[in-house]
Amino acid sequence: MPFDPSKDEILKQWRCEQTGLVISINRYAGGEAKLQIGPRILKKKDGSDRAPVRAGRLSYEDVDWLYDMIDEIKDEMGDLAEPE
Repeated sequence: MPFDPSKDEILKQWRCEQTGLVISINRYAGGEAKLQIGPRILKKKDGSDRAPVRAGRLSYEDVDWLYDMIDEIKDEMGDLAEPE
């Protein structure tokens, strides 16, 4: 079965303003909510967004930001999890 973009849903998204890293919780076709790290959206000199690029390797700033956000992300994913 090929990927269908219309079935891909972004439930919650965070963006690090310093590095452009985007973290999101996604769900595909009503399935389990999962965490996605990336892409990275950088700013142009005029302040507008450039095209998204792969996140690649994370810098110290990325990891520090993710560490600060992890409890909020974990709580959000817990709220979206299906009961066992």
